[in-house]
Amino acid sequence: MANAYFMGIDTGTNSSKGVLIDDQGNVIAQYSTSHSMSNPAPGHYEHDAEKDWWGDFCIISRKLIEESGIDPSEVKALGTSALGADCLPVDENCNPLRKAILYGIDARATDEIKQLTEMYGEEQIRKWYGRPLCSSDIMPKILWIKNKEPEIYDKAYKFITASTYLTAKLTGNYVVDKFLGLASFNPLYDPSTYKPVEKYCGPICRPDQLAEIHEATDVIGYVTAKAAAETGLKEGTPVLTGTDDSGAEAISVGVVSPGKMMIQIGSSVYMILGTSELIDDERLWREEFIVPGLCDISAGTNTAGSLTKWYKDTIFPDASIKEKEEGIDAYQQMMKGVTEIRPGSDGLITLPYWAGERTPINDPQAKGILFGLTLGHTRAHIYRSALEGIAFSINQQLKLMKDHDIPIDQIFVTGGGTLNEVWMQIIADVLGISVSSPLVNIGASFGDALMAASAISYPGFETYDSLLKYIRPDKTYIPDMAKHEEYKKYQEIYDELYESTRNLMHKVDDLNSGS
Repeated sequence: MANAYFMGIDTGTNSSKGVLIDDQGNVIAQYSTSHSMSNPAPGHYEHDAEKDWWGDFCIISRKLIEESGIDPSEVKALGTSALGADCLPVDENCNPLRKAILYGIDARATDEIKQLTEMYGEEQIRKWYGRPLCSSDIMPKILWIKNKEPEIYDKAYKFITASTYLTAKLTGNYVVDKFLGLASFNPLYDPSTYKPVEKYCGPICRPDQLAEIHEATDVIGYVTAKAAAETGLKEGTPVLTGTDDSGAEAISVGVVSPGKMMIQIGSSVYMILGTSELIDDERLWREEFIVPGLCDISAGTNTAGSLTKWYKDTIFPDASIKEKEEGIDAYQQMMKGVTEIRPGSDGLITLPYWAGERTPINDPQAKGILFGLTLGHTRAHIYRSALEGIAFSINQQLKLMKDHDIPIDQIFVTGGGTLNEVWMQIIADVLGISVSSPLVNIGASFGDALMAASAISYPGFETYDSLLKYIRPDKTYIPDMAKHEEYKKYQEIYDELYESTRNLMHKVDDLNSGS
């Protein structure tokens, strides 16, 4: 048996996952654990960083070592990733001062977005972001703490995101990778020097309250004695800068060159397409990607698995009861009758904006819609329409990418959504493009482990391109072009539905918020 192993651990919205691979890229052990997301007020979503992030990490690292039976000294490097664009204030000992404010799903900072837009002007904001400010940006989140929780703001030693928190707990060093730092903290870092810009930080925080920027695969420290005792890892194990979960998941399916694309279907949807240059489109996002010299254009929806879970809990409560009593998976029960319904769900269209929306509308006040309901519709229609609605959202954004003549030669779909083969086929039919699930569908933690091996240039892992030999498709879904033509008619209605109801959505939101 090989005596060199690489560990990857990823922290997501509802769970954390870890994997151990050997020096041939084979998965030796994997483990996952779940945690909850709190919703203390409308539009507010939070995690307990100590419990949900670090607690999960310690459980997983110990389980991977225990179940594989390896000696901790055989772990040659460790890669981490975590849900991106969170805001966590910590004290000098890296103790959280409040629960972490989550990524774009948290829409509390709408007033701060307006404040910053007025402060800098829409033109300057667009120069920085290529789009308006939105709930995925960290600058408004820090400002929200400053405005709403000044006592916490005054105590903050650092304002960090989840990946920074984990590496700080492991090594004592506060770092963030270039991909996440330049995108989520923009414009607080200078994109040419990667140093904080004092004049932009001034209204938000001190420059020294930000982490240092490094490449995702830089070894930025080593496991401390304290962290070793808590994680079961060996003191001195090399630790990478790490990155956000979507970036790591994209690496896990080969987004290492232009034309490679990932559609990640977890609690939300995140899409990353490798490009040769930065492309400005205010409806989408663009960044310098993890791979040196590679850029990307990306998009994100706020609901996917979180919406199907809402359906399970709210519309199909009997499925959960039957799952407990008879062991039949609730989601499997929910698919009963779905395949018998024709494309378009007999005229029922879902706007899946249950938690506002990120791209392409960048509107935290957006609301979900079931459009076209009749007495003839059933629960199966409603659920199929939800699955189609998310597929329409994916396609809406893919069409915007195609508008920029970006070549797409490979699409991998990852995450829990791939377990639903009917949904995968719906996505292929709506897009009119073949999509594949990866043979190793562990996700971001697999990407973390691959990057860990690459970080120390272990033989066979020296370059990003060399990682492609460890990434293979499992099942490919070929579109039914007749169904695609049917879906195109409903896609047109979907694309118009938000603009037709936007003002009414905002009125409802204002009434609900008491403004």
